[in-house]
Amino acid sequence: MSTGGRSVNRCMGMAAVGMVAAATAATVLVVTQDSPDNTQAQSSTGQEHVMIAHGKDRRPSQTAEEWVTYADHVVAVTAVAERVTPPAPIEIERGEGLTGREVTLRIDEVLWSRDGASKPAPTHWKRASMGWQFKGGENYRKMAMEGQPRVEKGHRYLMAIDWEEARCSPGDEPEPAQWHSLGEGAVVPYDNGTIGEGEMEGRIQSAEQARQALAADEPGMSLEDKLAGQNGKALVKALNAATPGQKADVARYQAKSACD
Repeated sequence: MSTGGRSVNRCMGMAAVGMVAAATAATVLVVTQDSPDNTQAQSSTGQEHVMIAHGKDRRPSQTAEEWVTYADHVVAVTAVAERVTPPAPIEIERGEGLTGREVTLRIDEVLWSRDGASKPAPTHWKRASMGWQFKGGENYRKMAMEGQPRVEKGHRYLMAIDWEEARCSPGDEPEPAQWHSLGEGAVVPYDNGTIGEGEMEGRIQSAEQARQALAADEPGMSLEDKLAGQNGKALVKALNAATPGQKADVARYQAKSACD
């Protein structure tokens, strides 16, 4: 979905990945490209700059068929709290890097569950989310992943989630078992019970703006695009009508092996 007129700085190319990858449960390549106005907190129109990072989804997440193939549950959530997570010591030492957030989500409703899901949906979930890019210790710039919400306190979202067991890899810190959203298409604004309404890429959009943005998008619309302006019942109907497909090789999305 397009940004609907947001003021953004696009992230181009490749750089250090760690915290952004953790924040989005994806393989992410990010770097900043400085421009003359990057040091300003707002653009000339008064809008806050949002730096957009690009990443690779850990699971397919664009269609109803992909949701019912890969998700354990589809839930409506409210972001009720957040905590800043500090940058890595090496980033502090060099004076630039990324600061993340841990956002506490309250699960308000379970809209759909896969038969045979290994775990019931959680009642609360602490989710790593995008934070800020800093340079020089004080120059903080808001960051978001392309095409998806930052997940900010006070807003509601629809999420397709799955449970991932702990993973280990020689020489790396083990990753604990945890819930994840599938990918870019599986985190959807849902303020006022309306699909597409609310926080997207760190800015607020109405359902009408979400629908208008579709005109500039590519022909292949995502599930979120097709249901923009509708309610959770429309999503449930679409999921119940979808046929699960065959899961792709998980090695395509996971670089680490299971822990002993």
